[in-house]
Amino acid sequence: MKLQPDSFDVQAISGYGPGWVGVNGEKITHSVIVASTGERIEWKASRFEDLGPEHFEQLAKVGAEVALFGSGDRIRFPKPVWLKPLIDAHVGLETMDTAAACRTYNILAQEGRRVAVALLLEAQVPQQQGGTVSG
Repeated sequence: MKLQPDSFDVQAISGYGPGWVGVNGEKITHSVIVASTGERIEWKASRFEDLGPEHFEQLAKVGAEVALFGSGDRIRFPKPVWLKPLIDAHVGLETMDTAAACRTYNILAQEGRRVAVALLLEAQVPQQQGGTVSG
């Protein structure tokens, strides 16, 4: 899906599809943390089963007031022990599928919120296709 915001002064998610996300027009094919303050950090996890507390510690260190977790093509909630770094940093976390996380990130970033999104990009089955939507 292609996202076309009216105007962005912050780092924006410009599109997404199975196994990829576009950030300011650049196609990324690995899991990534994107922050409205400009950070873009490779998130070393290619499957949900690879995740652990160290992944959410990376997210906590970005300094966002709210964090989003895009858990792939379906909602999967992180284990409570993984969230300790975010809790210690007083950062709220919302979990949703990756497509919803991309859209929500753009809305919050455009509102001027300090937001970060951790997007889990897993290998996809070949039958799934990305789409294009004009906004």
